[in-house]
Amino acid sequence: MGSTNPVMMQVFHWYTQDGVLWEELTRRAPDLAAAGVTSVWMPPAYKGGDGASEIGYGVYDLFDLGEFDQKESVRTKYGTKEQLVSCVKALQAAGIEVLMDIVHNHMDNADEREEVVGQEVNWADRDEAVSNDITFHAFTRFTFPGRKGMYSEKIWTAADFDAVSYNDDEESIDKLYILKGKSFDKGVNREHGNYAYLMGNDIDHESEEVQEELIKWGKWFYETTGCNGFRLDAVKHITSAWFPKWLGVLRSTYKKDFFTVGEYWSSDVGDLHEYIDQSQGCCSLFDVPLHARLHQASTSGSNFDMGSLWEGTLMKENPDKAVTFLDNHDTQPGQALQSTIEPWFKPLAYAFIMLRREGIPCIFIADYDGATYPNEKDPEAGDVIISSHRTILDAFMKVRREYNHGDQHDYFNDSHCIGWTRTGDDTHSGSMAVVMTNEEDNRKYMKTFRPNTSYVDITKCIEDTITTDDDGGAE
Repeated sequence: MGSTNPVMMQVFHWYTQDGVLWEELTRRAPDLAAAGVTSVWMPPAYKGGDGASEIGYGVYDLFDLGEFDQKESVRTKYGTKEQLVSCVKALQAAGIEVLMDIVHNHMDNADEREEVVGQEVNWADRDEAVSNDITFHAFTRFTFPGRKGMYSEKIWTAADFDAVSYNDDEESIDKLYILKGKSFDKGVNREHGNYAYLMGNDIDHESEEVQEELIKWGKWFYETTGCNGFRLDAVKHITSAWFPKWLGVLRSTYKKDFFTVGEYWSSDVGDLHEYIDQSQGCCSLFDVPLHARLHQASTSGSNFDMGSLWEGTLMKENPDKAVTFLDNHDTQPGQALQSTIEPWFKPLAYAFIMLRREGIPCIFIADYDGATYPNEKDPEAGDVIISSHRTILDAFMKVRREYNHGDQHDYFNDSHCIGWTRTGDDTHSGSMAVVMTNEEDNRKYMKTFRPNTSYVDITKCIEDTITTDDDGGAE
């Protein structure tokens, strides 16, 4: 990314209001930039199987950005193609880079069904076939009737997919089928033997025709939107050889870096290291292991060892490839990976990812704006309410921009109270100290190496001014 101490923001959540996001971001772009946001992670911008209400991950037509009457809607959940293009331009004019969400793992809600042949495999061990060849009907033919061949004449058929889990003859999604003559991608996560299949119609990334179409689409998508980079969905389910090729073509064609971050959902940092190696370091990764540690810390209270907060994380072990975050659309309350950071711990957690030198922090829009939506998992419990932390996040962005520079000195030598200092550099004369605890009251002596210098608490939790001693330290 082009800026010093960048800050990313995920600008959507699962319950973002339908039809208004592109226009809302266009309006808010100057304010977000002024607050300190340097890049935004946008939602999938193409038409999904549920039309105007589809969050975007149930991909139907990659070439429909809200332009064609398909799936009972012209616009996507977020607006029209025209509004999207205007939104990208407004964000960039404000100095914010735009990362678009890329879903290459699967497609869903086809237009027509086809007769296919496949073998049922064991969900728990996908390498194990549990039937002979079965002939059945599946929805695998995508004709895109509303688009009528504009931008691409390709019709997707069963030949373009590896596996499906919907048998229309049985009207069932209980079984997983590998299609005849196909195999699951290699170079994927090894959970369930082979975790290539996630949902819908699993795209065959070994097909040359499919590769050519996705590369063609990538060029069209960049030339249409003018985006600065990408967020890659579900990379653990896609062969690790694919995105180095796809990104390589775009980078060489347009002579641009295209900053990219992938979602590899595993709390085992070893899995992330392996993917980075196998994918030739083509992208950064979201630090899921750190999210897991932050969630554990937030639910354990004073029983958690704060000194070990970042052990086993990408932030610590490969910070140049780490994008750090607290929550996202999948971990928020009510969603499949629900593991929400408890509210009391969010200021500490955001301080940890925003006020250190390691990694690029990503703010979740629901934590910035707050959010209220129906509790789908437990309706009797009432609406889900996510509180806004905008005031402290704005303060952290200001401190990150102005004081998060120079040497960093860590004080992680206590199980309850940890901290660190940044000493500034030749162009940033200020310094800062960060201290946090999971107990009600605690103290820690740290050095900023600025003798007899006064400091104030930007969180306003402590009213007193703290002045360092002759050695440049204070408690």
